[in-house]
Amino acid sequence: MAQEIKVPDIGDFDAVEIIEVLVAEGDTVEKEQPLITLESDKATLEVPSTAAGRITSLKVAEGDTVSEGDLIALIEAADAADESDSDGGSAGDTAGADQQSDEPRGADSAADESEDSGSQGEDETVEVKVPDIGDFDLVEVIEVLVAEGDTVEVEQPLITLESDKATLEVPSTAAGTIRELKVKEGSTVSEGDLIALVASAASGGGKAAKSESKSGGDKPAGGDSAKASSGGASKSESKGTTPASDPKNEKHNYDCDVLVLGSGPGGYTAAFRAADLGLNVTLVERHSVLGGVCLNVGCIPSKALLHSAKVIEDAANMARHGVSFGKPEIDLEKLLDYKQSVIDQLTGGLKSMASKRKVNVVNGTGTFADDHTLKIDGNDDTNQITFNKAIIAVGSEPVMLPGWPEDERIWTSEDALSPDAIPGSLLVVGGGIIGCEIANVYAAHGTEVDVVEMTDSLIPGADKDLIKPLTKRMNKRCGNIWVSTKVTGLKANKKALKATFEGKDAPESKNYDRVLVAVGRKPNGHKIGAENAGLDVNERGFIPVDKQCRTNVAHIFAIGDVSGEPQLAHRATHQGKVAAECCAGEKAAFDAKCIPSVVYTDPEVAWTGVTETQAKKEGIEYTKSAFPWAANGRAIGLDATDGSTKLLFGADGRIIGAGAVGSGAGDLIAETCLAIEMGADAHDIGLTIHPHPTLAETVGMAAEAEAGTLTDLYIPKKKK
Repeated sequence: MAQEIKVPDIGDFDAVEIIEVLVAEGDTVEKEQPLITLESDKATLEVPSTAAGRITSLKVAEGDTVSEGDLIALIEAADAADESDSDGGSAGDTAGADQQSDEPRGADSAADESEDSGSQGEDETVEVKVPDIGDFDLVEVIEVLVAEGDTVEVEQPLITLESDKATLEVPSTAAGTIRELKVKEGSTVSEGDLIALVASAASGGGKAAKSESKSGGDKPAGGDSAKASSGGASKSESKGTTPASDPKNEKHNYDCDVLVLGSGPGGYTAAFRAADLGLNVTLVERHSVLGGVCLNVGCIPSKALLHSAKVIEDAANMARHGVSFGKPEIDLEKLLDYKQSVIDQLTGGLKSMASKRKVNVVNGTGTFADDHTLKIDGNDDTNQITFNKAIIAVGSEPVMLPGWPEDERIWTSEDALSPDAIPGSLLVVGGGIIGCEIANVYAAHGTEVDVVEMTDSLIPGADKDLIKPLTKRMNKRCGNIWVSTKVTGLKANKKALKATFEGKDAPESKNYDRVLVAVGRKPNGHKIGAENAGLDVNERGFIPVDKQCRTNVAHIFAIGDVSGEPQLAHRATHQGKVAAECCAGEKAAFDAKCIPSVVYTDPEVAWTGVTETQAKKEGIEYTKSAFPWAANGRAIGLDATDGSTKLLFGADGRIIGAGAVGSGAGDLIAETCLAIEMGADAHDIGLTIHPHPTLAETVGMAAEAEAGTLTDLYIPKKKK
């Protein structure tokens, strides 16, 4: 009897494309032998057979899309073939049946028959275990779907697991009767843990056991064990023992098709995209974990601490509305452990994805020896890697002011995110995005904070109407905010750091426990031996690139902070995909109409596209429409009435820029980015139904104000 082989539980994926069919009708397969390869936007995985036997019918082809439960193939199970062979009751009949079959049977098959001859009809106990469930560990069983004595089929769900990210069902890898359950609701399980013992007569006794032994035994059907078991490339492979494959059939003897230098958001995105496109990729990272500055000492840890600051301030603000809390007690060790757990969750995910994509990760500091060779320092196994093409993603580092003393009390932004204690006082030098974010963190946690900014406003480059509510709020929570002021000197005394100032409102000098320097970041273009590869690097350390992110050396690309401004992670990730696709020979270009900026303070500030400041400076004709959050029901309920949303429209009526200030402004701005990219006008946005009551309505209502259809405010008609 033919057995149906179906797509197992593949998580949240649906309609996943088949990129390769690994078998043909008539082939004999073993249990766990891969049948097809699937590729989603997140992963590539092979689907194995759940039975040994001969494929009688394939139900899929390359290019098809499949989901959980879809039929892949019909297999004449090995035990069914044996039973039909023995129906005649004689050895001669069996031999005759062998001669008529499509596949010859050799000594192994004869041995299998000998082993099986005394076991026909006997039950075999199959251990059903938790398959590969990614990076999850100790996942809770929230439901047991079967009971002892139940009869189950292959792929029938046995238990339901729930993590903090997903809910998934674990199917049976064998048909038969549940002899014993090893888990119950509330249990926690990890990969390889035993779920149940299944008594299976249909598996063919000794032959099935022999098949499982050949294929690894414990790995259940439905996982991507065949892919995962090989892991990433070995260290010896990084030395070029085998020429890398190239999808364009470009012959070379380099160690890899693509070398990516730096594993920040741009670097790991480039590496993963290149691997997804079939290239042999090596990713070089100087630190022991992937993720770069953003994940480890920048964007992510700062947002974890900003979350703590917002909770503290929200709790304090509720006192005005009848809910009072005691003064918060700060356990710095636990707070930093929370921050680190956020980092670890993300960097651990990157490690797993690199392994599954077979990206060869090499730890060490890379510098170019020539235009096809990278020298590696700090790695005992690899001292150099040759490459066909390279993507530079080495990022940037904080700028320190010249002439200042070397003292551990003088912080960079990275130091400020891992303090040994919460200081009593802090001077923040630089009122840009980083400076304002860290100032808010420390002010909320009890530090007296002063901010110094050389220009006439916080967050230079942003429109002043957006910055005004933030400045007002920061004036209340910080000690002093001095704009149009500079620090003329800093002296490291034994008990304090003494800063001297020049500015009309600032004192002549003041002492601080800590001083944070947040005056910008400089690209690392001069730190990678670029001259050895013939790369152009400008005086600031940037590596100039074209729309394909290609440098002056045609086979070397640069992305992220080192390739120019704005120095933002989301710019780097999109550049990374472009560079990887160009390495694979695809037609791709980085041609964004807008790149959003967000300040994750309270209130948040966000803008994208053309700003009013830019439009006035460059003579760009525009009209502005705005909607005050004081007229938005959701904002009133959140006590966030100081916020506002504004849209800028060009001479042709299409949106060219947007800005918002208030709670969640960074999330609101994404809609306007899409509108700019799509060339939307005020009617397109205003006629889009926004949910009520939400802050997102302010975008639609600002558009309605421009279109003249707004009813939530009375706005006198413009005179023509």
